[in-house]
Amino acid sequence: MSWLPSERVLSIQSHVVFGYVGGKAAVFPLQCLGYDVDVVNTVNFSNHAGYGRSGGTKTSADELRQIFEAMEQNELLRPARILTGYIPGGEALSAVKELVAKLKHQKPTIMYLLDPVMGDAGRLYVSPDVVPVYRAMLPLATIITPNWFEVEVLTEIKLKDLSSLQKALEILHTRYQVPNVVISSIPLTPWLWSALPPSIRPENEKSHLICLASSLPTPQVPSSSTSVVHAQCVPLFPGYFSGVGDLFSSLLLAHFHPDEHPQNLTANCLSEAASQALTKTHAILQITHGQALTLPEDERLPSDDELDKAEPLRRTRRMRGRELALIRGQDILRGVNIRSLREMRIWRDFWATQ
Repeated sequence: MSWLPSERVLSIQSHVVFGYVGGKAAVFPLQCLGYDVDVVNTVNFSNHAGYGRSGGTKTSADELRQIFEAMEQNELLRPARILTGYIPGGEALSAVKELVAKLKHQKPTIMYLLDPVMGDAGRLYVSPDVVPVYRAMLPLATIITPNWFEVEVLTEIKLKDLSSLQKALEILHTRYQVPNVVISSIPLTPWLWSALPPSIRPENEKSHLICLASSLPTPQVPSSSTSVVHAQCVPLFPGYFSGVGDLFSSLLLAHFHPDEHPQNLTANCLSEAASQALTKTHAILQITHGQALTLPEDERLPSDDELDKAEPLRRTRRMRGRELALIRGQDILRGVNIRSLREMRIWRDFWATQ
């Protein structure tokens, strides 16, 4: 096994009683891969917001600081890796930023994956005051895993063509000094499909997402002054699934081993980790989708805002059947019976037209 037996992960993100989002989607996969995980819940909710109704509380900044202080006093803050996800407000996020900065100062080699969970499909679902805090946190990160919308929010660049994508990555790498950027999901629009090398481009741009990994050269792997870019496309499953980004980020962190050298000469440690995370996440989604197709008809009804509002349990039944099948797929998480990887492939001429 490639992990260190003593490695601990400090996971700071949301908690739900029912279902698999936030920490519920991230902690179990990390444990399956041999990591001890210390869990701090930024919210305690009954279920995720997609159900339309939920109960519970948000953890305040003071409560987070009390938890961090007690852990420090008891010498329990000993992570080798940090993972942060959904934190709904700026004050609570600032408390997390203070902790990460302190841990990075005490141990500069600590690995930090920052998932800037802010929104999707063009809208924020957190308080807007988190945005400047996230920007201030970016230089602390080893890896960040925004989706396309979160890239736009962080960089203030609308992703509309290859030039804008290049500019956004340049801002993240140069202005914010993030060495490793993985854009977990970008819709494969016509401009992006046509820009892709043939080795990455699917036959049809419809119903696909692209995962893109961009890493700066390291002293061990020198290159040019620009980043090395890898990408891979995956087909979309119909319907809405929650917790996919949380699962992907946890797997990416688990498989990221910067001291190891990939056998594939065109790969690097980031693309190798992304290949593992993408493969396993897609396989879990495949099981989840298959499971949803076997449900009774009243649990497979299509989305309809008007009907869902009139009958809230209509939405509940649909959401309930689409919770990630992590337990059924735990062998996948551990890497059992995975016959081939969805390998991230190098995009050699990504910067050529800059």
